[in-house]
Amino acid sequence: MARLAVLSYHTSPLAQPGTGDGGGMNVYVRELASALARRGHDVDVFTRRDSVSSPKIQLVEPGFRVHHVTAGPPRSLGRSELGDHIKVFTDEVSAYFSLHGTPDALHANYWLSGLAGHRLKHELNIPLIMTFHTLERVKADHFEGESEDRAHQEAAIFACADAVLASCDVEAAQFVDYYGADPTRVHVVPLGVQHAFFAPGDQLAAREALGRDENDMMLLFVGRLQALKGVELALETLITLRTRGRDASLAIVGGPSGPEGNVTLARLHQRVNDAGVIEHVSFVAPQSHQLLSTWMRAADVTLVPSRSESFGLVALESSACGTPVVASAVGGLLTLVEPGVNGQLVAQRDADVWADAVEEVVSDNVNSAMSNSAVLLAQRYTWRSAAESLDALVESLVGAGLVRC
Repeated sequence: MARLAVLSYHTSPLAQPGTGDGGGMNVYVRELASALARRGHDVDVFTRRDSVSSPKIQLVEPGFRVHHVTAGPPRSLGRSELGDHIKVFTDEVSAYFSLHGTPDALHANYWLSGLAGHRLKHELNIPLIMTFHTLERVKADHFEGESEDRAHQEAAIFACADAVLASCDVEAAQFVDYYGADPTRVHVVPLGVQHAFFAPGDQLAAREALGRDENDMMLLFVGRLQALKGVELALETLITLRTRGRDASLAIVGGPSGPEGNVTLARLHQRVNDAGVIEHVSFVAPQSHQLLSTWMRAADVTLVPSRSESFGLVALESSACGTPVVASAVGGLLTLVEPGVNGQLVAQRDADVWADAVEEVVSDNVNSAMSNSAVLLAQRYTWRSAAESLDALVESLVGAGLVRC
C-alpha cells in the first residue's frame, strides 16, 4: 500500500465547511483521505496552523493524520497574506520528510498547495497529483478574477503535474480549453457523498426537529456567504415567490467568507428588512453533516445559484437526501443536476426565472417522484469509488517516469 502526502495549505480538512475558507474542498480532502486510509494507505495531510490550540499532529482515524504546520502567525489569514508563507510551509514539510522518509506520491489541493507540491516533487523526485478545486481563468470568465499572476502559476503547475484530477467531464474540458492541459494527464475522479449522513427521511419529522412550519414552501441555501456563491439571488428568489402570493421561506446556512463576506451579509440583512420578509428568512450558522442533512430533508428545494462551480457538492448532498435542486447551469452542476429528474438548471441570473423553476420543481415533485429520482442519482457517487480511482492512479504513477517542466 502507498504512503501519500496530501497538501492542503490554506485550509484544514478539519475546519467547519460554510464559513471562512471552509467549503467543499475541506470535505473533499477529509473524506478522500479517510476512504484511502480505509483501503490500507498511509495518509498524512499537511495544513497551515491557523490556531495556537491546534495540535502538531492529530490522528483522525487509523492511517489518516493531519499535521498542523507552523508557517506564519497561527491565525486565519487573508488570501493576500497566505502567499507570503508558502516557502516556510514547504520547508517544514520537506524537513518532515527528511526525518520520516519520502512518501510515494504528493496530492496537492488548490493552487497555493500546488506551489508547494511543485517544488517538493522536484526535491523528492516523486509524482505530483493536483486537484485545483477552482481556477483563476474560469472564475474570471464567469465572475471576476483574482490576479493574472495566479493564472500563470496555475499554468506552470498544469505543465509539471503528473496527473490533474477533474471532478467531471465539464471541468476536464476546462483544463484543456483554458490552460492547454495535456488531456492524457487529466483524470476524471468524481467526488462522493457521505451516505451515512445524507440520506432520505421524513420531511415533516425534519421540520419538527428544526422548528419549521410544516406547510410552507421551504427553500434552502447552503454555502459561504460571498458573491461567487450567489446567495443574494437565492434571497431575491424567495422575495419573488412571496410577491406572487406563495407561502415560502428561506433558510440560509453558512457564514461570511473572504474579504467581502461581511459586506455580503450586511447587504442580505438590509434587503431582508427592506423587502419585509424578516419573518420568512432564517440565517443559520454552518452545520455539521448530521445537522445539515436534517436541513436538507426539511426543505422542498435546495438553491445552488453559484456563478462558478467546479463540482457542486451541496447539490449532490441535497439529492442524496431526496431534496430536488434548482442550480445555475455552470461547471460541475451541469452533470449533477438532470432537468426534470432531480431538479432544474437555470442559465439566467433573473429572480423571476429562478422562481419559475422553483414552482415547476415543487409541482413536479408533488408525488415525490423527483425526490426518489434524486436519491437514485446520488447513489452513483461514493467516496469509496473516488478512493479506488485515486488508488489505481497512484499505482500507475509510482515507478513511472515523471513529467518534467
